[in-house]
Amino acid sequence: MLSKDDNETLCRVGPGSPMGDLMRQYWFPAIPSFELPSPDCPPIKVRLLGEDLVAFRDTEGNVGLFTQACPHRGASLFFGRNEEDGLRCVYHGWKFDTTGTCVDMPSEPAESNFKNKVRVRSYPARDVNRMIWVYMGPREEPPPFPEYDIVTLPIEHVSEPRLMLEESNWFQNLEGDIDSVHIDYLHSRLHPDKMMAGGIRGFYTRDRAPDLDVVPTEYGAFYSARREWSDNGDEWHRITQFILPFHTMIAASAADTVTLRTWLPLDDHYTLQIAQSGSLSRPLTEQERDAPLHIFDIAGGLLPANSDPVSRYMTVANKRNDFMRDFELEKTTQFCGILFAGNLQDRAMTELMCNEDGIEPIYDRSKEHLGTTDRMVITARRILIAAARAFREEGRLPANVNEPRVGAVRSASVILPPDADWVAETQDARSAYGGVEVAYVTPT
Repeated sequence: MLSKDDNETLCRVGPGSPMGDLMRQYWFPAIPSFELPSPDCPPIKVRLLGEDLVAFRDTEGNVGLFTQACPHRGASLFFGRNEEDGLRCVYHGWKFDTTGTCVDMPSEPAESNFKNKVRVRSYPARDVNRMIWVYMGPREEPPPFPEYDIVTLPIEHVSEPRLMLEESNWFQNLEGDIDSVHIDYLHSRLHPDKMMAGGIRGFYTRDRAPDLDVVPTEYGAFYSARREWSDNGDEWHRITQFILPFHTMIAASAADTVTLRTWLPLDDHYTLQIAQSGSLSRPLTEQERDAPLHIFDIAGGLLPANSDPVSRYMTVANKRNDFMRDFELEKTTQFCGILFAGNLQDRAMTELMCNEDGIEPIYDRSKEHLGTTDRMVITARRILIAAARAFREEGRLPANVNEPRVGAVRSASVILPPDADWVAETQDARSAYGGVEVAYVTPT
């Protein structure tokens, strides 16, 4: 369990909070490129780490990311005219380029130099491989850009992002992703020879109580969930990564495929899950590239889009209809009657975690009872809280802020004999620079 103070430190991400200040030291993916499809296209509202922002693509194709409030009298720049290399506030005509510089102030006298004294708070943004990454920290020169596979591969090798809004605190969603044991139950099918709804494999494991071995690192932590694999004693190691500040890489299950999952806090109560994959060996087909955009189709897809950042990417199956739980499916085919579409099953668990006084967006971890298979969850909590406090109290940052190669890692999945040194055996496979193929095992 966590104390209430530790839980607050872990969960709160707004400006001035210890965790929010830590997160702002990193580059992170935030906006799918297709939301700003062309130069001078309409701007969009964005919420990130509790801040209400507006994003636009200027005439040259560069991305700007501002606070929504015009520095004149607070009108929303979401309504700004996107034209001629800048966003012009429609209230009084003040215009700003992508750096936040005021480049025109037509409502002031021609001889005035007032525009040279006014800026709108802006954040650096880079459009890389179908996602726009942002830096929201205080440095004039941002830290080095990350070196995850999905940003270093050619764009032809990288998929569109899979996006899903979650109506709960960011860490509830992330900690579900680093919990290996739930696959043996939540994502499992009832029969070894019968697939889940939609022909989805899911899991049917012979060992439903894995042993977890957790290794803290400079960038976060990784762990093996070790399960019995065969009668001859071989063991299945599902090796998952947690990468500061809010990324995961789940145990590999496909050849030459790498995936980064991001649990992006829009604020304390809403999370955007972003998952993006790439092929190390070849360009993706059009169908493969666009497949993430359709992953929720089996469950009705997404609700119609609107301009509200905390309702965009909401699935048709959600807590208001009990995630379309199918009791017949639960009796005959699946352990859980919610369709296995993306992280829909997970979301039903993490979004509706219950406190004593009801369901709230932030779960009270002072009341829980953790077991041995919660080792990775416990480790990730400790690492995050310690990192946030070290930055607040000492100005000390995790290594992967300024040394992106430190965090250039991969997940893995391997079959090894009993008593093998799984850390040594997978050392190269866990590095993006290890020079080996993805170590994967197709789930049973």
